[in-house]
Amino acid sequence: MNNQHLGLDQNLYQYLLSASLREPQILTQLRDETAKHPMSIMQIAPEQGQFMSLLVQLIGAKKTLEVGVFTGYSSLVVALALPEDGKIVACDVSEEYTQIARKYWELAGVANKIELHIAPALETLDQLIADGEAETFDFAFIDADKSGYDNYYERCLQLVRPGGLIAIDNVLWSGRVGDPEVQDNRTNQIRALNTKIQQDQRVNLSLLPIADGLTLAMKVKN
Repeated sequence: MNNQHLGLDQNLYQYLLSASLREPQILTQLRDETAKHPMSIMQIAPEQGQFMSLLVQLIGAKKTLEVGVFTGYSSLVVALALPEDGKIVACDVSEEYTQIARKYWELAGVANKIELHIAPALETLDQLIADGEAETFDFAFIDADKSGYDNYYERCLQLVRPGGLIAIDNVLWSGRVGDPEVQDNRTNQIRALNTKIQQDQRVNLSLLPIADGLTLAMKVKN
């Protein structure tokens, strides 16, 4: 038996979905609409969304952060997992993309849980810190511009409570991080952040080969 990760060909991936995915119809509809979008590659995979939903429920999250919304799949999957009084503070710079998100949040009946900020995410995160909301969030998901990942990580680390969880998407970057011949700026920034978190004693971590790579960093309790 191979103790390394299996490579998923299309048949095995389809089996994985058929054997595990419990995707509500509203999420399937959003995913289908996003698949027609020219930037559809930015959509998270459905099995990743289901995994994040499970994580949110496991830690009993009520107050969460999202850095990077796009068409709203990840925020919708988290909102559906939150209790009725749960809240997401969502950060994005695009009115165009998030119009799709708003439509599906309304259709799913969770728009009241989501507070969308259309502004550079660092401005929103810094304002939350200035407003005294440090260590009040249970969960944060980072899936935005890669040049900002380190700054987003640092702000989220301030904002999540001890024992809270930060999830960071695209940390395997289609395999480019493992190819030493690839030296473009975004790849190097992801490599640098991966190395930083691996050595960061403020968190416990696991980097999972789900979808495009997902790092889970749990803030160490004092």
